[in-house]
Amino acid sequence: MNVLLVDDDSVSRVLLASALRRAGWTVLVAEDGRDALDLHGREKVHLVISDWQMPRMDGLELCRRVRASDAPDYTYFILITATNLSRGNYERAMGSGVDDFLVKPLDFIQTDLRLRAASRLLGYANRLRELESIIPVCAHCRRLRDDRDAYLQMEDYFAKRAGVRFSHGVCPECAREHYPDADVRPA
Repeated sequence: MNVLLVDDDSVSRVLLASALRRAGWTVLVAEDGRDALDLHGREKVHLVISDWQMPRMDGLELCRRVRASDAPDYTYFILITATNLSRGNYERAMGSGVDDFLVKPLDFIQTDLRLRAASRLLGYANRLRELESIIPVCAHCRRLRDDRDAYLQMEDYFAKRAGVRFSHGVCPECAREHYPDADVRPA
């Protein structure tokens, strides 16, 4: 899994990146939120560890933009704080989409354990997304089952779930098979 480490303090960034690499993580580094957002758009990023206070774009704004991006996979976001936070700051960060917190000075054992837990949660999220993408189809009538166990015609199912409308026609193979004597032009 790729970990994007974002910190404007070069010493903190180098030390944590080295420790994460020694623990087996693939680490991408950025000096601030803008650089991190650019990397997030170009690279597959599974986890972000970001300092809260940074120039140009802070950790909260970075998190909001990661959440607003069209990335196909969920990115787990850990925010680093310099001190313990007040309840209001924690709530503000959670409202921005932050998943977890680390307090400076960082304890690498705690950081590694948090990353392992995040990795496990991302695995579950990916599996859930995979299961949700499977559309149950009746083997006989080919109707599709919705999330309330009702079976719907394909058109109704997709109209209800995705607002998709269909137009109907006849493909060339079906025109020849089902309407051999008719002058049916395939759609």
